[in-house]
Amino acid sequence: MWVHPEEVLQAGALWITERANPYFILQKRKGHGDGRGGLAGLLVGTLDVVLDSSARVAPYRILYQTPDSLIYWIIAHGCSRKEITEHWEWLEQNLLQTLSIFENENDITTFVKGKVQGIIAEYNKNQDVKEDDDTDKFKEAICTYRKLFGMPEEEKLVNYYSCSYWKGRVPRQGWLYLSINHICFYSYLLGKEAKLVIRWADITQLEKSATLLLPDAVKVSTRVAEHVFSVFLNINETFKLMEQLANIAMRQLLDNKGFEQDRSLPKLKRKTPKKVSALKRDLDARAKSERYRALFRLPKDEKLDGHTGCTLWTPFNKMHILGQMFVSTNYICFTSKEETLCSLIIPLREVTIVEKADSSNFLPSPVSISTKNRMTFLFANLKDRDFLVQRISDFLQQTTSKIYFEREITGSVNSSDDEVYSQQGSLLSSSPQRSSLGSEGSSEGERQFNLNDNSVPTATQALMTMYRRRSPEEFNPKLAKEFLKEQAWKNHFTEYGQGVCMYRTEKTKDLVLKGIPENMRGELWLLFSGAINEMATHPGYYEDLVEKSMGKYNLATEEIERDLHRSLPEHPAFQNEMGIAALRRVLTAYAFRNPNIGYCQAMNIVTSVLLLYAKEEEAFWLLVALCERMLPDYYNTRVVGALVDQGVFEELAREYVPELYDCMQDLGVISTISLSWFLTLFLSVMPFESAVVVVDCFFYEGIKVIFQLALSVLHANIHQLLGAKDDGEAMTVLGRYLDSVTNKDSTLPPIPHLHSLLTDDGDPHPEVDIFKLVRSSYEKFGSIRADVIEQMRFKQRLRVIQTIEDTTKRNVVRTIVTETAFSIDELEELYVLFKAEHLTSCYWGGTGGSNPTERHDPSLPYLEQYRIDLEQFRGLFSLLFPWAPVNGAHADPLALRFFRLLDHNGDSLINFREFISGLSVLCHGDLTDKLKLLYKMHVIPEVTHEQEEPDSAFEATQYFFEDITPETSNGSVPGLKKLHTPDYRHYLRLWNQGTKNKLDNMKDLPKLNQSQFIELCKTLYNMFSEDAQEQELYHATATVTSLLLEMGEVGKLFCHSKDQEEQDQDDPEEAKTSGPARDGGTKPGGVFQQMGQGEGEKESQARQCGPAKRDGRGEQLSAMEDIKLEDSSPKDTGTSSSMLISDDETKDDTSMSSYSVLSGGSHELDDKLHCEDINDDTVLVRSENGDGGLPHSTSIDKEWAITFEQFLASVLTEQALVLYFEKPVEVAARITNAKNVRKVGCSLLSASDYEISLSG
Repeated sequence: MWVHPEEVLQAGALWITERANPYFILQKRKGHGDGRGGLAGLLVGTLDVVLDSSARVAPYRILYQTPDSLIYWIIAHGCSRKEITEHWEWLEQNLLQTLSIFENENDITTFVKGKVQGIIAEYNKNQDVKEDDDTDKFKEAICTYRKLFGMPEEEKLVNYYSCSYWKGRVPRQGWLYLSINHICFYSYLLGKEAKLVIRWADITQLEKSATLLLPDAVKVSTRVAEHVFSVFLNINETFKLMEQLANIAMRQLLDNKGFEQDRSLPKLKRKTPKKVSALKRDLDARAKSERYRALFRLPKDEKLDGHTGCTLWTPFNKMHILGQMFVSTNYICFTSKEETLCSLIIPLREVTIVEKADSSNFLPSPVSISTKNRMTFLFANLKDRDFLVQRISDFLQQTTSKIYFEREITGSVNSSDDEVYSQQGSLLSSSPQRSSLGSEGSSEGERQFNLNDNSVPTATQALMTMYRRRSPEEFNPKLAKEFLKEQAWKNHFTEYGQGVCMYRTEKTKDLVLKGIPENMRGELWLLFSGAINEMATHPGYYEDLVEKSMGKYNLATEEIERDLHRSLPEHPAFQNEMGIAALRRVLTAYAFRNPNIGYCQAMNIVTSVLLLYAKEEEAFWLLVALCERMLPDYYNTRVVGALVDQGVFEELAREYVPELYDCMQDLGVISTISLSWFLTLFLSVMPFESAVVVVDCFFYEGIKVIFQLALSVLHANIHQLLGAKDDGEAMTVLGRYLDSVTNKDSTLPPIPHLHSLLTDDGDPHPEVDIFKLVRSSYEKFGSIRADVIEQMRFKQRLRVIQTIEDTTKRNVVRTIVTETAFSIDELEELYVLFKAEHLTSCYWGGTGGSNPTERHDPSLPYLEQYRIDLEQFRGLFSLLFPWAPVNGAHADPLALRFFRLLDHNGDSLINFREFISGLSVLCHGDLTDKLKLLYKMHVIPEVTHEQEEPDSAFEATQYFFEDITPETSNGSVPGLKKLHTPDYRHYLRLWNQGTKNKLDNMKDLPKLNQSQFIELCKTLYNMFSEDAQEQELYHATATVTSLLLEMGEVGKLFCHSKDQEEQDQDDPEEAKTSGPARDGGTKPGGVFQQMGQGEGEKESQARQCGPAKRDGRGEQLSAMEDIKLEDSSPKDTGTSSSMLISDDETKDDTSMSSYSVLSGGSHELDDKLHCEDINDDTVLVRSENGDGGLPHSTSIDKEWAITFEQFLASVLTEQALVLYFEKPVEVAARITNAKNVRKVGCSLLSASDYEISLSG
């Protein structure tokens, strides 16, 4: 390609000149090509790889030089000799003559450079080349990457790093390429080439390791090997990116969310390093935004715009605190450099004024931010203050516009605008204090009441306020203590502010650890969890969800109904319909908000506690914060998040209580206890009044509190646990301890704890004060950091998800191993290939049009989790199925037929069981099974453009379960309901059907018409190519097809006599228009209808032929009274009257010997039928006196048909065919071949793990 002219100092160094003229030189890089240029070439090639030279991508170049100058200019380079030669010839033909006219060398140089730049500009304009953010150097790396590993354009390279790969004890210096879906390595050292490609989805472990020999190394483990990379220039940056990409892959396996690039990033700055790609910047921005959201508990769609160092004036201690200011689309946040000193969250919806204050020596570059609740925040020491203020103002303007827009939308829905503004104003008020939110309690309650059945009471406030019972004997001292707590919090609010914009300090944490007062709990949970922000920005969202979900039933709602009365049944709030109804509404609304989670056990226990302290809508948003941000992936169908944290807990136990760890592992107790502790936040294992204190701390500090408390419980029982003989005894020790945890400050009457009722009647454990236990956990294990937990979570997430994938594979194989002759190992290998084909289509898409998210649903039964569409099936069909023709043009139609036959439920997707059922027949079935499969594939109606594949596949299923055949097939079947997205009941029915052994009776199979018979013959011919007995098989096929043609013609005579009698009894006009097919006609829509009444004769018409013309039918039938068939073989092609010719035949006359010729035999067929190859599809066409063929629809004889028994009997007469179909197929060799095909650098890299391949 032409390049913008660049100056070259040493033109001859490392390059060989191949052509030259007075102005231009064509050069080739040393070491490129077959000869490799000896030792010098090997050295140059090695240098190019190690130094990442541009010559790796373009080993040819053209230089410009004026005769008297020593300066050269590169004006073009090329990947191949052909490309560079085209440029060279263009220069000789168009520029050489022109350059000789110039007298001044400078003019020549200016002209050449201008000409080349003009060519580049013209090319970009014609090709509509758009500018992107990637630098030229990175574009070169992308070209190299695709060239080396055969990756398609859809595979996006993120970054590449220089490093060493250890193969055995030998390091290979090269380049590590990190793309969205793969990690690749390439090295070229003195003629030895090393390539490695691993998919991120196959990585089971990724960790930094340090040894004496390799101080900085990254170990990448898969199921089959370990790979070590070292000598990185920046190992931390590389490892963080690797972690991020592996996380994306795990997320795709977990919930099928693929990677989508963020196009809204700001443009590159001039100082940005050359190698940074737009994708790398995108991923860096994502990582920063994730940390930002986690730190300040912000909504999951909030994006960080930037951060800067500054100081914040804190009025409560009269100090300027050093820290960082973070600015995003909707929030300004601050955190002190000393972690626990102070943090602040200011939503822009609360901001009224942002202004620059007067600068002074004491307070340089200050910015003042005022909020609606009359709080003012003073930031100083800001770099780029003007830009920052402008940025905040822009975001503030967007926020204001959004609020007005929401008001207009709500106002158009509601009849009273004034009422709407007042409601919105309260929701978006200056401070989300309890008082402001409570002001609209009645209107909210009325709205909720109106959405539901009037007979059901609705909770307009927290359930605890309605069902608070006080014990007279314990009333005064406890209530006094509660009052003191409330006063302490009120004093705190006065000093530090109230609502979202409150200063959060070490004192706030101390108050939380002492326990939140009962009537402030809901408000502070909302505040600390960040749920207040989502509720304020989504007014009316919960009511809409409740309205939409009412009366809807699915699997989630059934499970919710089953668990409603198991949620805190001991609490009076849930012993009547009001509490139960509120719980039902919240859980159902969330199931409809997030169908990926739907409903999971333990959600009911947590939600019931939320409802006790918060109003319905508040409880809903608290549940959202819990499930989607604070406990990620905890409540999906496979409780992955809880399993991940269980692994983290084991790691922490090994570090903090090592003497107990081995004992607990031997007993298997950690895995048992941690799930129940984590999923319910101790609510199911502790007395209620104690567990809510844990929830207080959890909403303030996050998951680290749960880990600290769990470790503290183990540490407190260390001696008893060490003496435990089995897991039962250990569980009893822990259960009794947790039952004894009390909250002496609680003003609530003691509620009997379900867990304690089930324990033994031994001596009660001494009481343990919950506040002392929490304090103890902070003192002993408070050093656990949130960022360390996230690191551990990543490591455990890889392990857990890959374990789940392995379990899925084992369960699928175990389910179908009894249904097939394949061994377990073969089934596992086939499953890996099947899954890999699905993942490849997720990565790079396909032309099949199906959405990858529809084909992978982790919530479905194991067999249904991975499904492939026709496009992926074609790839596997050509590699694994023994009948797949070598010629791709012939393979695709056969793959389509096979796919439609296997697609039992008509959703255009096949699961692994369906896939194996087809492959098993071909590899291990007997002769009859294979022939029956072949016959069924061709008796299925063709797919037309008017009809979608799901319909046709569903019709095909009906074909084999009902005694009917199609007459016309251009539409759907009346009365047959198309299966769209099946619900779980459908899957249960399908599983039940699958367990029954259905034997197809031969006589129940529909007959094969003439068009379908032709397609069957074509399949047979294409099937035998490259077989050792190819010629014998062709001769045998010729004999069988001739025999079957004769049977069909003879059978037509019997059919004709019956039909003629019926026609004579009907009205002549009707007979004339309808013909023999009076009953069914040619109605549009392709109705399945049984034809004839004599011997149950059935006819079918191929879709490709369209509606049949019946004119002249009587003459044709009478002309066929006298039937004569000739035996045909490749030797008598000259005398045959009706032939079947393959596509290849028309191109190569010598191939006639490899194909048989079919003879129809009747006088009319002798004279008027010949074979014609049209559009890669062979059909029989009638000629009129040798010229001008009729439309194709008249070429098919509607009455000609054969049965499966006739087909089977005919094949059995030929020994060559019998041996071919009885021959067993070794699938192991085909699996190995399929894996090898996927390993090489082709455009479909999809093996489970591409291992190292070294040449030389």
